[in-house]
Amino acid sequence: MNGEGRRAVIAGAGALLVACAVLVVAVLPAEYGFDPLGTGAALGLTGLAEENSGALNSREGAWREDRIEFQLAPFEALEYKYRMTGGSALLFDWRAGSEVLFDMHAEPDGAAPGYAESFAKSRSSGEAGSYTAPFDGIHGWFWQNRGQEDVTVVLETRGYFSGAVELRDGREFEYDFETPGGNQP
Repeated sequence: MNGEGRRAVIAGAGALLVACAVLVVAVLPAEYGFDPLGTGAALGLTGLAEENSGALNSREGAWREDRIEFQLAPFEALEYKYRMTGGSALLFDWRAGSEVLFDMHAEPDGAAPGYAESFAKSRSSGEAGSYTAPFDGIHGWFWQNRGQEDVTVVLETRGYFSGAVELRDGREFEYDFETPGGNQP
């Protein structure tokens, strides 16, 4: 082998050694969480391989959609709430023909009768957004028409819920979204 050939082999072997060192020192700790030499931890690279639990929230169960419409006479009220497990997400959009009093609240499973945690309470003709259930229980809205004319409230939701409950005029109606052909609204 001549001088040029020998230099090419040495350069190739050197490049291979550098690539192996970068793989063991940086790539394996950063991409796969494998840090055999401890250099990834020393360089702050091992955290890069961990999943960001705040950005991704995987869920078991079916994604559901619901749309329901209510008529409220003057000073009439109703509640419509979803059965959700803690951590489940709900996208919502509700609109009313005119301003209504509303209270978005939730009742934890096993709570004392009458206990609820309120998340938004105001007067409005509509709200839209997302909600993440902080605990297992029923989560939803109370609306009351404080005006002199009938008001229509339309609620559209998408998310992870297994059923709903409607409370109106001292009566309770339950809707089952899990049973095929269940008593959905």
